[in-house]
Amino acid sequence: MEIKIGIQNISREIVLESEQTGDDVAALVSEALAKGSELRLKDEKGRMVIIPGGVLGYVELGGEKARSVGFGAL
Repeated sequence: MEIKIGIQNISREIVLESEQTGDDVAALVSEALAKGSELRLKDEKGRMVIIPGGVLGYVELGGEKARSVGFGAL
């Protein structure tokens, strides 16, 4: 799943691919906003992204992983 995160006062967004479901990510975002705690997400390569909950501008949850571009089997 593709996740896009906007940070307040920052023009660039954070984009990551995650194995977590949309419901799991939505629950983590809601908890971080309600408690003012940090949002911790793990991408599909095992890296951890930590964002303070107080600076979240928006979180966009995409569908399934987008098909990569290139010469591959059809």
